[in-house]
Amino acid sequence: MILEMVSFERPEGFSDADLLEDARSTVAKWRADPDLIRKHFARAEDGTIAGIYLWPDRAAAERAHDAEWVERFRARTGRTPRFAYFDIFMLIDNTADSVEEFPLD
Repeated sequence: MILEMVSFERPEGFSDADLLEDARSTVAKWRADPDLIRKHFARAEDGTIAGIYLWPDRAAAERAHDAEWVERFRARTGRTPRFAYFDIFMLIDNTADSVEEFPLD
């Protein structure tokens, strides 16, 4: 399982309402992706915005965020996203009252 973090600096002039509206505009796309397990939209105090995705594998993450996606993102926000990938080896889910371990390949 892969956690992918896609981050970027808040676009100049984007209010919190703009960020929320932009996030809402992507809901249908992400809901329709059969590989996406979960996505979190996040913002940090320093102005960094992040999408935090949970995927079954890195190939799924890379398919979703291909060169075409990056270009559409740049056109929409004026920013270039940064990508980081993490292997998930344990997941504690208190809402499901579960703990899962995943092999590190």
